[in-house]
Amino acid sequence: MRDLTALRRVLAMILPASLVVLGIGLVVQHTANSLAAHQIRSGFAFLGSEAGFDLGVSVLRFDASNSYARAFAAGMLNSLTVFVTASLLATVAGVSIGLGLVSPSAGLRRLCGIYVELARNLPVALQLLIWYAMLTELPPAVDQATQLWSGVFLSKGGLQVPWPLWDAGWGLLAALLMALAASAVLALRNAASRRRFVVGGLVVAAMLALACMNWWKGWVSVPAPHGLSVSGGLALSPEFLALAVGLGVYAASYVAEIVRAGVSAVPAGQWEACITLGLGRSHALRHVIMPQAWRIAIPPLASQYLNLAKNSSLGVLVGYPDLVAVANTAINQTGQAIECIAIIMVVFLILNLAIATLMQRINRRLQFQVRL
Repeated sequence: MRDLTALRRVLAMILPASLVVLGIGLVVQHTANSLAAHQIRSGFAFLGSEAGFDLGVSVLRFDASNSYARAFAAGMLNSLTVFVTASLLATVAGVSIGLGLVSPSAGLRRLCGIYVELARNLPVALQLLIWYAMLTELPPAVDQATQLWSGVFLSKGGLQVPWPLWDAGWGLLAALLMALAASAVLALRNAASRRRFVVGGLVVAAMLALACMNWWKGWVSVPAPHGLSVSGGLALSPEFLALAVGLGVYAASYVAEIVRAGVSAVPAGQWEACITLGLGRSHALRHVIMPQAWRIAIPPLASQYLNLAKNSSLGVLVGYPDLVAVANTAINQTGQAIECIAIIMVVFLILNLAIATLMQRINRRLQFQVRL
């Protein structure tokens, strides 16, 4: 009887798996026959061919003479740049607004609540189009760029900001920042080194202050009017700004609600204990409430970052040359839709797995450590 039960269990696992493999094989065979019948090439050999198109915005240097492989790499870096920028904006704005939702001030709570309701209930695609229209219609022309503050200019051509020059001096600062990041990782692993990490951070901050004092000595390229345009610094296109700001503003509303829920979930006795001990509200939030709230907020925050990564593919709505836009152009030129879509799937799968792994590590780090 036991052998028969075990055999049934094995068959129950083998038969569905066999049907799935058979179905995949049939789909692959049918696809190959259809491609051959329509005389469509298959494979990834086209990645070595000349792309023949240019990208208006590219983190990686790219022109029409480069290959499709470099075009996909440039599109991927563009997508990652938008995701990182929007994630930072969503995190900073979302946490600030989330704390405003639990503020003692009724006016601040109402103001933050209005923002959350508007940002969450407007479709993200509509918000991107609104931001793009604002950035391309409201600013002045390029030859009449508005100087927001020293070295920062805004026009219909986008936003130009100071940007470091990669000379020997800035390379030294970059090395210092990398050392600071490594020290931070070690500090998280070893509680005894946290005090040394703080001291090292103050030293690096002092060095950065000295670098800012040398602003005009060639370490940073500062935009300045030159003829009918503004030259120098880093030029952020309206497409990039519309996509990054639109996604960041949209995601910040969800981050704010997650932070509000995390703070509200902390038992009221924790607040009462802080008041009894004479702690101010800011100290109570920083040292007692938020460490507990983050343990609740991190899992839903991970979902929001995953959604933000997938929403970065909406750059095609505002003409931003991200990975999806590059793939669409490659499909129109080569007809190899399966390969291009496969590249998109693999890139976003790797990105989402990386985000999920990072958030899982952070979540484990913040959980209570039970000692027996």
